[in-house]
Amino acid sequence: MNLIALFIAAPAAPYAWSLVLAGAVVIVSIVPLGAARSQADFTMADMDAPRAMFDRLPAWGKRASWAHQNSFESFGLHAPAALLALIAALQTGPLPGIAVIVALIQPILRLIYIGAYVGNIAALRGLCWASALFCTGILYVEGLKALLHSA
Repeated sequence: MNLIALFIAAPAAPYAWSLVLAGAVVIVSIVPLGAARSQADFTMADMDAPRAMFDRLPAWGKRASWAHQNSFESFGLHAPAALLALIAALQTGPLPGIAVIVALIQPILRLIYIGAYVGNIAALRGLCWASALFCTGILYVEGLKALLHSA
């Protein structure tokens, strides 16, 4: 199977896209953090201790920093789940439809989470965080089920 087919037509395509999009969310989380650092008069001298400038960030900038850090934590949980589902789909064929849905919704929820965190919308932030985590959990379950049933 070639790499292009993996992202377009293969049963594993949604999981490959989920992995790529989840990584893109981590990169996107840098944008509000960069804007906050700019507002806090970030200079190259701050590169000696970039975390030390945290106290100079505005309140929304501190939340942007926390959202950015949480994006790495989320990716660390989601990437293995997406890879497991991808491998399971390559080995066993298409996974149940719920796996496809949660694989593609998780990165969207994480993007909304970042906006809600920076915008200080706590209820939406919590809902997106829990829902995205639930999506990741479903990917683990469906990937494991598929692999265990094929063995």
